[in-house]
Amino acid sequence: MATDYYSVLGISRDASQDQIKKAFRRLARELHPDVNPDPKTQERFKEINAAYEVLSDPQKKQVYDLGGDPLSQAGGAGGAGGFGAGFGNFSDIMDAFFGTASQRGPRSRTRRGQDAMIRLDVELSESAFGTTKDIQVDTAVVCTTCSGEGAAPGTSAQTCDMCRGRGEVSQVTRSFLGQVMTSRPCPQCQGFGTVVPTPCPECAGDGRVRSRRTLTVKIPAGVDNGTRIQLAGEGEVGPGGGPAGDLYVEIHELPHPVFQRRGDDLHCTVTIPMTAAALGTKCPLETLDGVEEIDVRPGTQSGQSIPLHGRGVTHLRGNGRGDLIVHVEVQTPGKLDPEQEELLRRLAKLRGEERPQGQFQPGQQGLFSRLKDAFNGR
Repeated sequence: MATDYYSVLGISRDASQDQIKKAFRRLARELHPDVNPDPKTQERFKEINAAYEVLSDPQKKQVYDLGGDPLSQAGGAGGAGGFGAGFGNFSDIMDAFFGTASQRGPRSRTRRGQDAMIRLDVELSESAFGTTKDIQVDTAVVCTTCSGEGAAPGTSAQTCDMCRGRGEVSQVTRSFLGQVMTSRPCPQCQGFGTVVPTPCPECAGDGRVRSRRTLTVKIPAGVDNGTRIQLAGEGEVGPGGGPAGDLYVEIHELPHPVFQRRGDDLHCTVTIPMTAAALGTKCPLETLDGVEEIDVRPGTQSGQSIPLHGRGVTHLRGNGRGDLIVHVEVQTPGKLDPEQEELLRRLAKLRGEERPQGQFQPGQQGLFSRLKDAFNGR
């Protein structure tokens, strides 16, 4: 054994990790090159750095106590300008002078969970007036076996021996700019600062499990396709039993056999015979509020509409409801028997419509035709 690292730090072989760290900090303050530029002191500083790198690492210390030299196996001490080949000891040097090795520190295992979304089909009447519905959701929940800790019952997380609980490791490398210190998340604990030696058998150390549960959703009146209802805290539970995200229920309104929705108004078409349009009639219509009589006035033309005010969908924000618009389509008979034809001819004669001239109007132009006429100055 070429170097007695215990003697270098001035400690006994049964010294605790806390005693090792205190001895290193004391010597680092005395021998650091910025404090004492003597070349002999710099060599001494390299020795205490190498000694601390070995004795503060449980695995390297075990190899050393068995007669080996872990630094010679890793390429020797001082490979990075006297700060050693390891990742953890440079942080301890900084800690000795400034009281902290990193302002970031370990990241928490407990994090907020992700939001979740589910699509819910509703009938037109349900979206018009509002309702409550039960939904089945499958999300991550806190593991009851370990209460979200991730460790098996009777065990707990332990401080990572690679980063000593910092959650990150530091390394000094040479570059054309000189010596550069870089930090990265500890590869052993993934930046948490702790490790779980015995994971929970139920959740495999994640702190959460999948569960299917039933939730009651209150659907306000006036929702439409794509409306999202937020249920705070009902989403995925976060890693480590962290707070749950939100659940969003997206409304999908099912098509109605009679009504077509446009905003908060409802539209439908009623087809009536020519005689009913001429003489007038009443047609029963099953609305969202029940059966109502549609009053078709005499002389109603095809394409006219009959509004039923306040019979549409409830306004989502504000009071009142939209309208129900009934569009009239007049059906002309396509085939007449001799008696019907004779009656219609007599009616045409009585109205002076035996040879009607018709009323001609300009046809409706498309956008391209209108642009062309405007370009030609018509």
